[in-house]
Amino acid sequence: MENKLSHIDDSGNATMVDVSQKEITARIAIATGKVVFPQEVFHTLSAQDFLGKKGSIIQTAVIAGIQAVKRTSDLIPLCHQIALSKIAIDIQPIGTSLHISCTVKCNERTGVEMEALTGVSVSALTIYDMCKALSQDITITDVQLAKKTGGKNDFNR
Repeated sequence: MENKLSHIDDSGNATMVDVSQKEITARIAIATGKVVFPQEVFHTLSAQDFLGKKGSIIQTAVIAGIQAVKRTSDLIPLCHQIALSKIAIDIQPIGTSLHISCTVKCNERTGVEMEALTGVSVSALTIYDMCKALSQDITITDVQLAKKTGGKNDFNR
C-alpha cells in the first residue's frame, strides 16, 4: 500500500481529489471537542442556564456549527461540495467544560470528516466569542475525529 498525501499531485502541487470513479456510499462522520472554562466562569454560566447577553450560548453555537458544516467547502480549499443529508450538533456541560459532538451524514463519493470537524470547531469558537467577556482563560481542546463510516476505511477512536 502506497502512503502519500491525497491532495498533492506527482509534481508537488495542491490538487482536489478526483472522486468521479468512486462509488456513492452512505457516509457518516462524528467529531468531538470541548470548551474548557475557569471554574468560577463555568459556575456563573451554569447558574444562568448558559444564557448570555447575546442569547442562548448553546443554541447559538449549535446554529453556528450547522451553518459552518454547510459552508465547509468554502472554508477548506480542497474540500468537495457535497449534498448533506443530516447535521446534528450536541453540546453538553460536563465538569467545567462544554463538550461538543457533531454528526454529519451524506450519500456521496467522498466523506464528511472535514464537515464534522468544522462543525465542532465553529461551535467552539462561537461559545468562546459569547463568553470571552467573562474570561480570556477559556480553552478549546481535543477537537478530533471520533468516528467515520463509509468509503474505503472506517475509523473509530
